[in-house]
Amino acid sequence: MSLRVTDARSRSLGARVCNPHQKGLATRFLGIARRRSGCLPSSVSYLEIRDLEKHFVKKAGGLLTHHTDTIKAVDGVNLEIRQGEILGLVGESGCGKSTLSRMIMQLIPPTAGSIILNGENLSTLRPHEVRRRRLDFQMVFQDPYASLNPRMTVFSTLAEAVRQRHPKMKGAELEKKVTDLMATVGLDAGQMRRYPHEFSGGQRQRIAIARALAPEPKLIIADEPVSALDVSIQSQILNLLKDLQRDLGLTMVFISHDLGVVHYVADRIAVMYQGKIVELGTADDVFHHPKDDYTKRLLASIPMLRSA
Repeated sequence: MSLRVTDARSRSLGARVCNPHQKGLATRFLGIARRRSGCLPSSVSYLEIRDLEKHFVKKAGGLLTHHTDTIKAVDGVNLEIRQGEILGLVGESGCGKSTLSRMIMQLIPPTAGSIILNGENLSTLRPHEVRRRRLDFQMVFQDPYASLNPRMTVFSTLAEAVRQRHPKMKGAELEKKVTDLMATVGLDAGQMRRYPHEFSGGQRQRIAIARALAPEPKLIIADEPVSALDVSIQSQILNLLKDLQRDLGLTMVFISHDLGVVHYVADRIAVMYQGKIVELGTADDVFHHPKDDYTKRLLASIPMLRSA
């Protein structure tokens, strides 16, 4: 008999570890009406990606025989992310997942195609308009330590992010906002004057998630948010993200190379290979009934536990 490691992991991930008061704090923090438990994602598209391409030009050859090669990191991607759903984007390293996420965040420009957020084409916006619009979509990076300023306390980091949405907020009101925000992600507000190096990896990722929530976004791009963490800590962060998505009604793109993790957290899964989406479907359909050969190879690569 054989058992996929992901089956055991799913049971572990299913054990809730979040603070029991988080749900109420999360809803109060953003002032968003809580979605009913078990409510399905909306059929309305919040983020549309149309014919998106990103090509990089690489010089090759010698002095007299030089030529250029075009690397198609993202090659004609079309996706619709529904309002209130978690879309899992899975694929091996180098398939274009992170490049796609950075184009969504407007950190790098696309070669062609469009990114439409709630009806507005982000690709046509000017830099100052992008900064204004970015309040509605935030990113959680893979390495929380690298993405946090080591010279800023947790309070300074979160207060700076809160002021992006509320520039006039200060004093006791700002401190209350930061306190509620830390409680929302399961952190002790008494630690707000500490620096990133004084926290564990899992705690730093909670800080990074809190910073992403501070401007009160509607869309979260989570790029490999648990791959640098221990498995036991992964379960805590994944459960936290699922709770926050449900309680705040967030739309989320969850990126990972681990199909088992994506299956646990996502409503739908898009499989990416060599810059293209090769399969798209519900999480259960993609995980249990894959159609594309590459998806089948990803599933076959998941470690197995064997017993006599």
